[in-house]
Amino acid sequence: MSSQIPSLILSRTGDKMPIVGFGCWKVPKDVTPHIIEHAILEGYRLIDAAADYGNEVEVGRGIANAIKAGVVKREDLFVTTKLWNTFHKKEHVRLAFEKQLKDLGLDYVDLYLVHFPIPLEYVPIETKYPPEWFQPGENKTRLTNAPLHELWPEMEKLVEEGLVKNIGIANFNVQLIMDLWTYARIKPQVLQVEIHPYLPQHTLVEYAQSLGLQVTAYSTFGPASFVELNMANALNATQLFDHPVIKSIANTYNRTPAQILLRWAVQRRLAIIPKTTNRERLKQNLDLFSFSLKDKDLAEIRTLENGLRLNDPWVYGMGLPIFN
Repeated sequence: MSSQIPSLILSRTGDKMPIVGFGCWKVPKDVTPHIIEHAILEGYRLIDAAADYGNEVEVGRGIANAIKAGVVKREDLFVTTKLWNTFHKKEHVRLAFEKQLKDLGLDYVDLYLVHFPIPLEYVPIETKYPPEWFQPGENKTRLTNAPLHELWPEMEKLVEEGLVKNIGIANFNVQLIMDLWTYARIKPQVLQVEIHPYLPQHTLVEYAQSLGLQVTAYSTFGPASFVELNMANALNATQLFDHPVIKSIANTYNRTPAQILLRWAVQRRLAIIPKTTNRERLKQNLDLFSFSLKDKDLAEIRTLENGLRLNDPWVYGMGLPIFN
């Protein structure tokens, strides 16, 4: 199965990043090792992790189990993880990364992303890990003086030391990318952002791709990922799985609405990282390359755009309108 998954080529290294990966956000710890191992068995080769997901130890166990079972070799996998906001100061980047590398049980990662362009006050690992958004015992964010131009060279050092093959960014807008481009010696290779038919981000994608950045879309299913977080804007939106346009196209192709949403993304040359703990849907989420959406389907889906942004610190009540 894995040989059937196309890849996106990273411009600096020539590394191949599978266009379909497995996302680890909200995967419960108790099932994570089994799900990761099974995903690899089904053909997934990109594993998208993060410190903030709180399950990197378990992700690492799943990877180790698959390697031990002879399903893959380490070099067959493309492992992504992310630097959390509280580790943006230059003296904390390496500290955070070494913790993550140890948790994952790996010698290197294929891609390391700055998770958000938000430098939060440091929380020692021994105090709380993952530190999340707030200082322990508080309910508000605290920014710190950790500019990106001081953070990025620490990311570059990880590449130069062979601990990270590629570095990238997540949740960045065009202005931040423009600024980073002026001083980065090692350019970011991947931009990971929220993209779904309600928020297709056409201009951002076009600009990023024009620079040679590959783009990974997360939350491709839109509100579905956020309903369980009880977010009002997700609860009040029509679920994309139930949207008449998506359902109609799915019926036309005899596919699931999820497959239509994922195919819509990969047809735009976007990598995707859907998450599921259902074994049948693991297979379905890979089965995207035996059909193509027609121009009229894409035009219909384009009418769904309404600017609904779900993964937004401002919406979370944190007073950080980073996308404005």
